[in-house]
Amino acid sequence: MERVIVLGLGNILYGDEGFGVRLAQRLYAGWNFSPGVRVVDGGTQGQTLLAFVEEADRLLVLDAVDFGLAPGELVLREGVPAHITARKLGPHQNSFSEVMGYAALRGTQPRCCALLGVQPAAMTLGAPFSPQVARCFEAAAHAALDLLRRWGVKADARAKIRHLSAPALNGL
Repeated sequence: MERVIVLGLGNILYGDEGFGVRLAQRLYAGWNFSPGVRVVDGGTQGQTLLAFVEEADRLLVLDAVDFGLAPGELVLREGVPAHITARKLGPHQNSFSEVMGYAALRGTQPRCCALLGVQPAAMTLGAPFSPQVARCFEAAAHAALDLLRRWGVKADARAKIRHLSAPALNGL
């Protein structure tokens, strides 16, 4: 069975920086996935994420990344190299790039990697999502689901749950 890891990165205490974690939470709460799929809140764990990376046949990374684009713009990059960040936003990104590099050096990197990133606007302690990131949140969830389905993952919406939108997540 193919192992697929959906890995949300970021710090929910810093507004848009929490995008990857909040999106992973949304996917986990709202969808049932086929066997072999794990949705992981990677937070800012850094080097400890190597085990998840090495476990994956396919890895989808969710994160806020400074691509130098308009705030709230989504970017999907497939075939992500070991150094995945365009510019370092927080300490977790440098560490995660190193994690990917270690996996490459050890020959244990996933055979398929993708990054779904959003251009952040506000990363202030205690801030909610910026309006731009909040507006693209559901589109990001659909983009992640579309990619997972292209990878052969079965994803069924869970019945009778409260679907958390980006504004609702800000209140958690």
